[in-house]
Amino acid sequence: MNAVLQALARGFGQLGDPAILAVMVRSVLVTLMIFAVFAGALCAGLTWLFAWAGWADGGWASAAAAIVIALLSAWLMFRVIALAVLQFYADRIVAAVEARHFPDAATSARALPLAEEVANSLRGVGRALALNALALPVAGVLLVTGVGAAAVFLGVNAWLLGRELTDMAWLRYRRSAQEPSPVPRAERLMLGAAVAGIMLVPFVNLIAPIVGAAAGTHLAHGAMGLGRERDRERGNA
Repeated sequence: MNAVLQALARGFGQLGDPAILAVMVRSVLVTLMIFAVFAGALCAGLTWLFAWAGWADGGWASAAAAIVIALLSAWLMFRVIALAVLQFYADRIVAAVEARHFPDAATSARALPLAEEVANSLRGVGRALALNALALPVAGVLLVTGVGAAAVFLGVNAWLLGRELTDMAWLRYRRSAQEPSPVPRAERLMLGAAVAGIMLVPFVNLIAPIVGAAAGTHLAHGAMGLGRERDRERGNA
């Protein structure tokens, strides 16, 4: 728990770093642009569909329903969109954190090829869409409880975010595709839950992925550092 809180505090503390600021501005602008296009296209599509089907005669009621559905859908998709965009800037965030806090370890990092970055991003989006789709029926059943549906989505996205945010740094150091992440599952889940919670706060949610990526870098390096110490101890034994 302490490791996650310290990592988040350091993530927030580095928001003023020029390298982080540059990434934050770009990723926020791209995220908002995609978010607006997605919501606008879905709203227009639903309005046309309702009018074509003759629901509410295509009047204000159908338009209002389309707007509400589009906004709710866009809100649910925000995490997916923000993370997908962040994947393309992940290297810069990780590099900025490493330059300040882990300069020695950074010398052994490998630059991810564009094809690998795109593949990682697509896999992340696929996991997010698949798991949220699977969680939807469960959340629907628990809707009557008031908090059950929100808890289901929070749990699913906490797992997804914790994995994606720590992998941004870890993937630069792994020796093979089969090597598992050294970050403890509990830490990944706690980080994901914290970032998912921050994403519920309007406006602050725009910087949540940046802070999460920085915090994930700290957790990954902390875990890798412990791993290296254990390897040295075994070698000296």
